[in-house]
Amino acid sequence: MNSLSIFGTSSDAGKSTLSFAITYLLHHRGISVAPFKAQNVSNNSQVTDDGGEIAIPQHFAAEAIRLKTTPSMNPILLKSGGASKAHMIINGKSVGNKDVWEYYRDIDTLKPIVKEAFLKLKETYDVIVAEGAGSPVELNLMDKDLSNIFVAEEFKTKIILVADIQRGGVFASIYGVYKLLPKKLRDNVIGVIVNKFQGDMSLFDEGRVIIEKKFGIKVLGVVPYKPFNLGFEDSESIMNYVQDTSKAKIRVGVIKLPHISNFTDFEPLVADKEVELSFISNSSEAKGCDVVIIPGSKRVVDDLLWLRERGFEEILTSKKQKIVAICGGYEMMFERILDPDAVESELKEVHGFGRIKGEVVFAKEKIVKKGCYYLFGSMIDGYEIHNAIAKKRVVKKKNLYATFVHGIFESDEFRYRLFYKIDETYEGYNFKEYKAEAIKEFAEHINLHIDLEFIEKKLISNS
Repeated sequence: MNSLSIFGTSSDAGKSTLSFAITYLLHHRGISVAPFKAQNVSNNSQVTDDGGEIAIPQHFAAEAIRLKTTPSMNPILLKSGGASKAHMIINGKSVGNKDVWEYYRDIDTLKPIVKEAFLKLKETYDVIVAEGAGSPVELNLMDKDLSNIFVAEEFKTKIILVADIQRGGVFASIYGVYKLLPKKLRDNVIGVIVNKFQGDMSLFDEGRVIIEKKFGIKVLGVVPYKPFNLGFEDSESIMNYVQDTSKAKIRVGVIKLPHISNFTDFEPLVADKEVELSFISNSSEAKGCDVVIIPGSKRVVDDLLWLRERGFEEILTSKKQKIVAICGGYEMMFERILDPDAVESELKEVHGFGRIKGEVVFAKEKIVKKGCYYLFGSMIDGYEIHNAIAKKRVVKKKNLYATFVHGIFESDEFRYRLFYKIDETYEGYNFKEYKAEAIKEFAEHINLHIDLEFIEKKLISNS
């Protein structure tokens, strides 16, 4: 069978959610399918079943259909490294920082890595759903485009274009991307999905005719906008979450660090009808919160200095304020942060907020693992991704809950313990049940509005 590429006609067109939904739907039609993205740029990552590190969208899509997660699903992951550098993860393992110019200069050395990962998946699965990245027609970079052009040319994938109608200029974006694709790739485009439509669907009837008759591109569907607060790829995605706060009892503020990472930690809070979640950037906003969260950070020292500049130190050192500090946030709560080998910063020693005695030390070897942890009186399924080393992975003190471990809010028991102390009327909910139902509902929504049968036929067909 043919594999499938999902190209966006712009950034944030909905490639990740549609790639996930199509993977899920094909799986439930009995097709052996796996998610893939050649190269991802994101500080949001997860730990695979074999101890590697990949971006959230591919891990989420695989987990949703109970596939074993592997680094082959995202062989190249780049995280912000500061000063025009990117932290590189190849086949799930950290290889250190790389200058962005060097990365593009050496792009041909990465193509065999992408090819090997794709073919490894193809040994097990009949169809690979390959998510693209950004725009596939950045003309000055097309020879360096691993996620779109290289995958589509190398593996002769069928291609679906995804256009975000909310951005405006949807006709120009569809026509422009289609016409700028190389001829051999245009021939593999099976259609376009017009995404995030709001309003009366009949208003786009003529638009569908224009795209099909004048552009010669089949419209595979017009998908009404539906919030989906799971599987966030980047910070811009999570900032666009939709939350019902009409029954909120608890106010939670997550500090929006400049280098915030692993913000999927907060998906259970977005879904909690008894919680009002806000991302805050100023200390004045924190004063109205029942709980303040210091999230993960890809640049711990830089973000610590930013917090001091923004006036957060008084709040974060106060024993009166309930604080949850996760990973990078946990590291900031120590007396000292040491980085002798300049793993994350050129500053070899920085004073932390001092709520936890002792020091954390950045080591060259990254810790990447997941498991079941005993934290704050509860057994919690979580994961760790960090270079810092400390004597303990968890500290509980007066109004401070601090740990290296991500995923703590997915524990119904931990959320209940934390929020019940603030408001005894807090009831809580089952996050696993919510997640399974939300995935099913979103996939059914997509299925209702796209021509999945046509897509499946094109994957089977040789034409």
